Amino acid sequence: MTPEQIAALPYRPCVGIMLINPDGLIFAGQRIDSPVPAWQMPQGGIDAGEKPSQAALRELAEEISVTADQVEALAKSSDWLAYDLPHDIVPRIWKGRYRGQKQRWFLFRYTGRDDQIDLNTAHPEFSHWRWIAADEMLAAIVPFKRRIYARVIEEFRPFLA
Repeated sequence: MTPEQIAALPYRPCVGIMLINPDGLIFAGQRIDSPVPAWQMPQGGIDAGEKPSQAALRELAEEISVTADQVEALAKSSDWLAYDLPHDIVPRIWKGRYRGQKQRWFLFRYTGRDDQIDLNTAHPEFSHWRWIAADEMLAAIVPFKRRIYARVIEEFRPFLA
C-alpha cells in the first residue's frame, strides 16, 4: 500500500483499558504474538451497537478474565485518542482496512486477587503479565503507541503510584 492509500483509510474504533491495583501500579501484558518485549495495556475493538464502556468491560473479560464485579470504574479519557500503525504493518493487520486506531480510554481499579487474573482465555493475547509503574509502562510500549500512552498516563496520573 502507498502512503497515500494508507492515509485515506479510517481509524478502527477501539477502547483502551488502564487497570491499576490498589497501589496505583498498572497492569501490563506481554503480547503473545511478539518474540521481542512488547508490553501493553488491554485494548480492543468496539462491536456494532456496543457502548465504549461495555466494550472496555468485555475486553477485560476476554483478554485477562477480569469481570465487572472485580473492578471499580474511576475515569475515562476526556477525548478519543488516535494512533497510526507503521506503514509496513497496515496491510497485515485488520485486512488492511484501517490506518490505526482511535481509542477511548477507561481507568479501572482492580479489586480482585492477582491469582484471579487468567491469561489462558479463548483467544490469548498475552503470554505473561505484571504490575508496573507509569514510567516503566511508557518505556515498555512499542514506539508507535508511546504518544497515546503518555497522554493516557498524564490524564490518569492522579490515580497512579
